[in-house]
Amino acid sequence: MKPWIKRTVIGAFIGVVTLGGLAACGHRPHGPMSDEQITAMRGKAVDRIAGKLDLTEAQKAKLGVLADELIAQRQAMRGSAEPKAELQSLIAGPTLDRSKAQAWLDQKTQAVQSGSPKVIAALGDFYDSLTPAQQAQVRQFMSERRHGGWWGRG
Repeated sequence: MKPWIKRTVIGAFIGVVTLGGLAACGHRPHGPMSDEQITAMRGKAVDRIAGKLDLTEAQKAKLGVLADELIAQRQAMRGSAEPKAELQSLIAGPTLDRSKAQAWLDQKTQAVQSGSPKVIAALGDFYDSLTPAQQAQVRQFMSERRHGGWWGRG
């Protein structure tokens, strides 16, 4: 795999994890987020990132497209059923339902494979629109991410 493709895929994955983490960190009732909650979370994330990077309106629009693609990818990965219930059904009997587990994994893999090109394109459009200084800020954020980064508390 070419280095730039690998970096792009890793960046897209980090983006999915970041937006998913935002959903997990919010104070909300247990269960899936409503469309309104997802829209509010998306708006806050885009505004926060836009503020940190001092984005232009065009860059902010590209970030919005990236956020939309990440949310669509997250929904495709999640599927229509409740993930916890799906996993519990695999171990409901005395043995693991291996064929059902493989089918579940195949479904998730297919969702990633079919949605990734759009996420990568949106990520590339956004990243390529950044100035060299803004790109340096993104790289710095990614290197600090494991220590809290921009989303860290305190």
